[in-house]
Amino acid sequence: MEILEKVKSLLPKEVVSRVELEGSEIIVYTKDRDFFINHEDTVKQVVSQIKKRIEVRPEKNLVLDEEITKEKIKQIVPEDAKIKEIYFEPERSIVIIAAQKPGLVIGRGGETFRTIRAETLWMPRIERVPAIKSDIVENIRKVIHAEVKFRKEFLNKVGELIFSERKSSRDWVRIIGLGGWREVGRSAALLETPKSKVLIDCGVKAGATNSELLPIFNTKEFDYNELDAIVISHAHLDHVGAVPMLYEYGYDGPLYITTPTLDLATLLWFDYVDVMQKSTTTPLYTVRGIKEAVKHAIPLEYGEVSDVAPDVRLTFQNAGHILGSALIHLHVGEGMHNIVYALDQKFGRTTLLDPAFTDFQRVETLILESTYGGVQDIMPNRADTERYLIDIVNGTMERNGIVLIPSFSVERAQEVMAILVEHGFQYPVYLDGMIWDANGIFTAYPEYLSRNMQKKIFQGNDPFLSSIFKRIASQQEREKAWEDKPCVIVSTSGMLTGGPVIQHLHQLAENPNNTLLFVGYQAEGSMGRRIQKGWKEIPVTTENGKVTTIELKMRVETIEGLSGHSDRNQLLGFVGRLSSKPDRVICVHGEPQKTQELARAINRIFRIPTDAPKDLEALRLR
Repeated sequence: MEILEKVKSLLPKEVVSRVELEGSEIIVYTKDRDFFINHEDTVKQVVSQIKKRIEVRPEKNLVLDEEITKEKIKQIVPEDAKIKEIYFEPERSIVIIAAQKPGLVIGRGGETFRTIRAETLWMPRIERVPAIKSDIVENIRKVIHAEVKFRKEFLNKVGELIFSERKSSRDWVRIIGLGGWREVGRSAALLETPKSKVLIDCGVKAGATNSELLPIFNTKEFDYNELDAIVISHAHLDHVGAVPMLYEYGYDGPLYITTPTLDLATLLWFDYVDVMQKSTTTPLYTVRGIKEAVKHAIPLEYGEVSDVAPDVRLTFQNAGHILGSALIHLHVGEGMHNIVYALDQKFGRTTLLDPAFTDFQRVETLILESTYGGVQDIMPNRADTERYLIDIVNGTMERNGIVLIPSFSVERAQEVMAILVEHGFQYPVYLDGMIWDANGIFTAYPEYLSRNMQKKIFQGNDPFLSSIFKRIASQQEREKAWEDKPCVIVSTSGMLTGGPVIQHLHQLAENPNNTLLFVGYQAEGSMGRRIQKGWKEIPVTTENGKVTTIELKMRVETIEGLSGHSDRNQLLGFVGRLSSKPDRVICVHGEPQKTQELARAINRIFRIPTDAPKDLEALRLR
């Protein structure tokens, strides 16, 4: 292949034994000890010419014995790093070091990392051990490690497809909405370029009828066999929920995603399958589809530029929405067209995350969410919102009551936890459902949190490790929480549509000293929305399957302003703060009226042509 031959020609012949592809990364293997230890300057010169990432690894016969390597690493790395595990991928000459404090394994300026490499001749990879044990994180890492032979062949195949010469009759850049255009749910968009087809997001619409549950795959433009890649923005089911289904049907290409998004998505996929099975609905996919998605995932960091198709280059940037959520920047061709896909995003500081990234050097087309793009969608001041939440909680504590907070397991629960710790809350806070598992994933990736939160964590003030938080993992612990007054219970599901929160509501509803506190969106038709509208007689299914009603006497409060989405002003602010003014904006991911109202406002304020298309509309971008 031309790119590999070019790399060989630019490096000293005597040091290169072979050159391979792993996705868009070029791997140079060497038998030369000195070159492996001191290759940085030489490789930088080559990278500056070919504009591709290069990693140098030693051949197998160069590396130190595995057991001796383990002892060496333990001698080199300070005990404070708390190494939990050291394991090897000899096929790739990589040693993986899992530690609670990876910064100490890297060392100041990378000094410890370089020492490990020089003294063992293995290429180190460093993983953070979550401060809260996470089965999902551990199992994903085990799957990828166990499948190292498959992964090596798969990544090589992906690389060959990316760098292959491909002829096509297309000369356009076009995007087609397969879901989530003038609606919220089942987000999916097909990008067609002269040489590639990329699917951006692949979600489900929770609670929808069969005809609207999935993206519109039965259109002649979509064929998963023709896809070069799937790119995912973040781990909410309306953006990632249908991905394992495509792998179960037979898609075998790459899935580009941030590492936290992969972990959180896997947690949600397993839960979604469980929910479908319990509701006697035929699952969209099985564990096999989930495992295939994980095996084919290629995680990327924020700011990491990667070729993902013959004429498409991808960069993820912080979206400020949930942990690992990304704005998707796609560079098509050699400067032909640049797209920023901004679903979902928060252009405002929160307790956990920094605002969405805006410093894109080129944006011709901006695809923007409109969830809160309507004229009336102005959220209250964030500081006032937090004070209101604390006042409600403290008032209930003074009445010796219990605050029940229905919450989504990812983002909203962690946001509430961080706010409580930030304001010095001292009473017990019980966590039920998947929240504890999600917390484990949050503790694995502090570098994806806001700079302020990172500083606190690295100074030993991790809010997720506060002693006020207690896990509910059994019915007995649930009953104990009801007796431990005053306290707070945060439980899934966030809209009172099922899950352990229903048990808590049944137990706590008839005590006027208690408070039901909504902190997230309640969809039309959900039990949460009905209670917000004033329902007082609540139907509850008992253990023997009978439906009874309970009288809702507990106080009902709603907190506005904790959303992980931008409101109308923040959306307009995001467009105005972009370093590069878009030539065109496409408003999607919102109710029809809201997408149209936002599109009109952007067109009026910024003089940018703006569309609010429907599903299945195809827009030619170039």
